[in-house]
Amino acid sequence: MREWNLASGDPLALTLSADARLSEPDYVNDQIWELLLGQGEPAAVLLQTTYGLRARNMRMFPRFIEGDEEREDPRQFEIQPVVKSFYPNFLEIEFSPFTGLGVSAKTWVPDSYSIAGQLRLFNNGVTPRSFRLEWVALLAPAGDGRPMTPRKLEAVSVLTGKTENLEPVVFMTGGPQATTSPYSSLDHQIELRPGQTRQLTWVQAASPDVEESFAKARQIATRNWTAEQARIEMLAATQLNIQTGDADWDAALAFGQKEALRLLLPGSDELPNKSFVITRQPQNGFSPRRDGSDYGHSWNGQSALDAWYLAGLLLPGEVEIVKGWLYNFIAVQREDGRIDWKPGLAGQRGRMQAFPLLAELAWRVYQSTEDTAFLNNIFQPLLDYLQVWFTERQDRDGDGLPEWDNPIQSGFEDNPSFAPWHIWAQGADARYFESPALCVLLHNECQRLMQIADVLQRPEPVTGLEALADNLRSAVDTSWNARTHSYHYWDRETHASQIGKSLGKRKGSGEIAINKKFDEPVRLLMRVESQSESTIQVRAFVHGTRPDGKSIVQRTRRGEFQWYLGRSVATSEQVYAEVERIQFDGVGPQDKVTVRTVDYRNKDITLLTPLWAGIPDAELADKVIQHNLRNQKSYWQPFGLAATASPPKAEDASIAGAVWLPWNVIVAQGLLRYGKQAEAAQLFERLMDGIIQNLKRESAFRANLGAVDGKALGERNALQGLPPLSLFLEVLGIRIISPWRVMVRGLNPFPWPVRLGYRGLIVECNIGETVLTFPDGQSLVVDDERPYMVDGRALQVSEEE
Repeated sequence: MREWNLASGDPLALTLSADARLSEPDYVNDQIWELLLGQGEPAAVLLQTTYGLRARNMRMFPRFIEGDEEREDPRQFEIQPVVKSFYPNFLEIEFSPFTGLGVSAKTWVPDSYSIAGQLRLFNNGVTPRSFRLEWVALLAPAGDGRPMTPRKLEAVSVLTGKTENLEPVVFMTGGPQATTSPYSSLDHQIELRPGQTRQLTWVQAASPDVEESFAKARQIATRNWTAEQARIEMLAATQLNIQTGDADWDAALAFGQKEALRLLLPGSDELPNKSFVITRQPQNGFSPRRDGSDYGHSWNGQSALDAWYLAGLLLPGEVEIVKGWLYNFIAVQREDGRIDWKPGLAGQRGRMQAFPLLAELAWRVYQSTEDTAFLNNIFQPLLDYLQVWFTERQDRDGDGLPEWDNPIQSGFEDNPSFAPWHIWAQGADARYFESPALCVLLHNECQRLMQIADVLQRPEPVTGLEALADNLRSAVDTSWNARTHSYHYWDRETHASQIGKSLGKRKGSGEIAINKKFDEPVRLLMRVESQSESTIQVRAFVHGTRPDGKSIVQRTRRGEFQWYLGRSVATSEQVYAEVERIQFDGVGPQDKVTVRTVDYRNKDITLLTPLWAGIPDAELADKVIQHNLRNQKSYWQPFGLAATASPPKAEDASIAGAVWLPWNVIVAQGLLRYGKQAEAAQLFERLMDGIIQNLKRESAFRANLGAVDGKALGERNALQGLPPLSLFLEVLGIRIISPWRVMVRGLNPFPWPVRLGYRGLIVECNIGETVLTFPDGQSLVVDDERPYMVDGRALQVSEEE
């Protein structure tokens, strides 16, 4: 295994939790830890948790006392800590608190209720050493708990405490003394001759009962660490070992894989196979209801977009786990074919149709396995799921072009066109829009299902799928605007794509006179900004004329105004050829009311998805790329593609100008589809610049980052912020199917060689050639840009279409 030498200031992500491949993490009681190298309070080599917010904090760290010298702050150490190895549940660091005294510190999380460590102390000097080691435990409990204090259990000195329903115990081998000054700690007086080594094990276990915690801690202390570490390292062979010409890249890509694996959790009665969470941090992991039904968005289920993105970090090594996610989706499929948007381990449901990437994910699994039995199992359920999109519930006007239910379902919840919770966003109802991105995603699902049908030799559904795909493609083609150099949304009834315009405003209840005829029918957007913090029942009566010439008075229905923090917005159900006036009732005297026509011309990153599906011809694709992806006044920014081409100027609108990595990956894959490898490589480099910047500053990945300044935004170590490993491999032109079969497409576009290791396979992507060395030691070379399938067992290179 690779040995690292990463110090504070290097890219780091040192959160630890139980590994779902080696244990059964507890979905409702999962204790998660983080290691800090001098950033905590006090500054120390500090392990900390909150037990899922059941404590203000729990901190543990070593102190070293030799003579009059006391050292805990790593900045005062003779040699500061360096990370030597890291896995989802295991870390090893080395440091030297005093000259000639070396320390190797291993930390291991065996399950959801405990954490353990081994301290190996060695005298590198030429004279005997006498010093004291203190293992400190500081608990700041919640409520009426108690901090860690010394206690004897079965004649053994330990530290115990209490916080909410936990009674943690800290145990240490070797018969330590327990003290309280200056901190509660377990102490050893250590005597080391020159060249001598001593090893101590500590364990912290936190169960509802102190005796149970003590028994668990002692049991873990007896485990065979050599065997446990060997199991962890063997399992790490499923990860890609990546060496580039940039050490920061190597660390970021390795930590990304580690964090991806940490997100996994075991299946349940509701989801039969392993699932995942969005982020797994010390404040997560505890359900006060004890069943997980009270978890927020980060822990309440698996969405198809998240599964697709996470698969890019786990394939090909964890293909069985990714298969399990697809089987989880199918396990919750209803008789009518509908698959829930976000099924959860506790039976949670997103109550929307799943994001249309399931066939894409199934095809990706097949590319990594060539498993036709798997395709046969999931083919009919995915066909049934696709057909749901074209029912009245999703395709409300019956034109074969479905609509999103809301912006959350679309995978871009902060879309300025639809997000009603942002004052700077338009906040229109997504159900009245038809989206190029949704059409593209469904077109792609049709294409993948046709490919699966071809593999399975099942031609019956192909004609119907072709018809659906042709209609979707035609709609996307029609949405292209040559003047704006962009695809655009269009209204579901009028199919027009208009610029929004102000129609009037007032304060308080009363009438806004409009008296305006429109060249094309319009849909209205009505907004109220209230001085009241409580929801008020606003009613609007729109007096106007329908496109067929019939005069109507349309009253907004109860609940049609969506309220968020004193602001509400409603989108008219009807479209109007003429609007005479609008009467507002229930509005406070100082509340502001505005009326606009809906704007369909906002430009966001999802409008670039036609590249991903190969919809524009080469000439039009070049125009899309030239005006949007090579233009710094549009999406193209120093740290990646911004979520919107022209972000709002509002102070709190940074998320609209942020990098959303999954959508950046989709666009980059579109670039590769049109042979733009250099542009895709440049985009990936910019994404890595922002990711690494935040790893160095914060020792964590972040869900989003500012496209212009790289500023960290969103949750720590969130799935959506992990480096897109699959994109790196695609840009590099490598798809690993097994240690014996590799697809090579093109040559290395990066400025330095790249070396990949996977289960005995070595792929060396040099400048001008790719060398593949298989587990038996035999090698093959590819030295041109055509796509090849390389078979190591047959020692054969065959050109692919």
